[in-house]
Amino acid sequence: MTVARSESVIWATRGRTWGFRFILDAGHSDPLQEYERAFGDEWDAPTAWHRHDGRVALRFPDPLGRHDSAGRVIPHEFVLFGDLADAVDSVEDGVNTVWPLVSEMYAHMWEAPNPPNG
Repeated sequence: MTVARSESVIWATRGRTWGFRFILDAGHSDPLQEYERAFGDEWDAPTAWHRHDGRVALRFPDPLGRHDSAGRVIPHEFVLFGDLADAVDSVEDGVNTVWPLVSEMYAHMWEAPNPPNG
């Protein structure tokens, strides 16, 4: 993932043994604020796509079907900005466009015993 792309993405997820956390922050000192603004009322749905104010909120389950050590499905939640947000018009677009940008990074984190430094 290039720096330009990572500055266009807030990414939150869980790992096998570590809890929900922000992996990428799109350069925001407090990504939670942007995350909450983008997702609005989309808290419980297993998948979500929502465009508002030039940003896209995107959620989908791990494409490889991974579960954490408690057996919960791993969700990947993104807030997209700029050209990347413009390129994603559905959950399916998000899986096809965004997942290839982070899948290798996540594969390395998945095997780690501790959460990444975020």
